[in-house]
Amino acid sequence: MFTGFRPLLRGSTYTGALFAYCGALASLPLLPFAALPALALPSMPEGAAIALTLLLWSALIGVTGLARITRRVLVACARRMLAAELPDPVDRGRSTGADRLRTPLWLLAQVALGWAGAQLSLLLLVMGLCLPGGWAGAEAGISVYGRSVPLDSGWQSWAAALGCLLLAAALCPAVTYTLRWLAPRLLGPSSAERLALAAERERTLAARNRLAHELHDSIGHTLTAATIQAAVAGEILGADPVAARAALRSIEESSRAALEDLDYVLGMLREEPGTTAPARTLADLPELLDRARHMGATVESELSGDLAHVRGTLSRAAYRILQEGLTNAVRHGEGGPVRVTVAAAPDALELTVVNRSGTGTAPGAFPTSGHGLPGLTERVRLLHGEIEAGPDGPEHWRLAVRLPVRVPA
Repeated sequence: MFTGFRPLLRGSTYTGALFAYCGALASLPLLPFAALPALALPSMPEGAAIALTLLLWSALIGVTGLARITRRVLVACARRMLAAELPDPVDRGRSTGADRLRTPLWLLAQVALGWAGAQLSLLLLVMGLCLPGGWAGAEAGISVYGRSVPLDSGWQSWAAALGCLLLAAALCPAVTYTLRWLAPRLLGPSSAERLALAAERERTLAARNRLAHELHDSIGHTLTAATIQAAVAGEILGADPVAARAALRSIEESSRAALEDLDYVLGMLREEPGTTAPARTLADLPELLDRARHMGATVESELSGDLAHVRGTLSRAAYRILQEGLTNAVRHGEGGPVRVTVAAAPDALELTVVNRSGTGTAPGAFPTSGHGLPGLTERVRLLHGEIEAGPDGPEHWRLAVRLPVRVPA
């Protein structure tokens, strides 16, 4: 029953109407400039002078909408006073000529609605106060464009006054809803701007995924190594202090490397200038293999080809792939030797990690996120490579990656 009156009880209804009325008031300083040509030609007919003034006034209002700051202010005000969901305006360089006209059209609509709503509301309010029974000495009647409808001082005048007051109140939600309907169409992003926003979101997501891969590969490997080496050091501290100290030194070295990676990722998140990624390539592969050996794994490596001449992007990706493969072998392997094969050929780089499969010696000690293999697959796909991961016989697990040296056109 009271559903139709709910808009009259919302504060956003009146702030939206106030937004329109403020736009109308803000256009007043432009009116004297628009009236100058008509004032300079006193012989001009009154109707033509009014039409020329209104035309120039509209043009001046529209010109103010071409300024970049105007749209930003209007979008901020529409969010606040209309409760409209509008994204931040994108760079005007991405907008077409037709898109730039939407803000002037919004200003003209806002000013027109503001003036029409304000004058009608004031007129209806005055009528609602003066009609009942000749209140304030007024004659009870309604006159529109020379036609009068007399009302007696009885119930008709009171009914007409109530109707005027209700219409005056209804103008606020009418103005607000009209502006709220126009806001996404004139202040919201255009088709070209939506494409630009989508591309920006895609770049942001790609950067976040890349940082997530960096954290997963480097920090995950380091924490695995540190956990195993700390356990080993604790067990042999009394029996073999030299080996325990070596394990602690290895923890220190791997933790320092992880801090470098973490500083890089945090720098990217803070958008600090000059942030560069730690350049770990296949040249650092011996150190990676040594860290795996310090974790207690038996690593058998077979390196062939000129690894030093593998290009930077491919060399860094190969290092991360081998790092993830070794980490998974230590975490989930059954023990026994881990065979690492790297073969650099003129047309491709082949990487292989093979380990005994099983549940590991400490089930549940290394919970997994499930992102390792999908992250590797995505990294290899971006490099136009091939990846195979799965059982290799009844007792082994094999990770094999082939990366082309030259990206196909």
